[in-house]
Amino acid sequence: MTLAARCSSRSSLASSLVAVRSARSSVAPYRPEFPDRFGSFEDARGHCSRFFSWYNDDHRHSGIGLHTPADVHNGRAEAIRDRRGAVLLNAYAAHPERFVRKVPTPPALPEVAWINQPKEEATDSLNP
Repeated sequence: MTLAARCSSRSSLASSLVAVRSARSSVAPYRPEFPDRFGSFEDARGHCSRFFSWYNDDHRHSGIGLHTPADVHNGRAEAIRDRRGAVLLNAYAAHPERFVRKVPTPPALPEVAWINQPKEEATDSLNP
């Protein structure tokens, strides 16, 4: 294995560990079944497979307009937001007294969303 391969695989592992730690700290209050430690690598893999499937496909995130990451990533968020807007307008038309401040609108979609925004890399004059 080359040094580059070792470094890149180590980097991926480090990134994965950071993602798991980040997920653990941010969702622990909402997902108490997320353990502090795993009994084995297989236990961790099984748990994380279920957890990240829920986190990416089912959990609606407030930072991305109450969409799932999968909806945003796969380009479905705008259509879903439009349908939510239609439902809210119908609810307003049927019961305007329930909306005392203004006509309801779904949360806006952010321009950009990051978990860990990558740092800008310095350009190398030898490797443009």
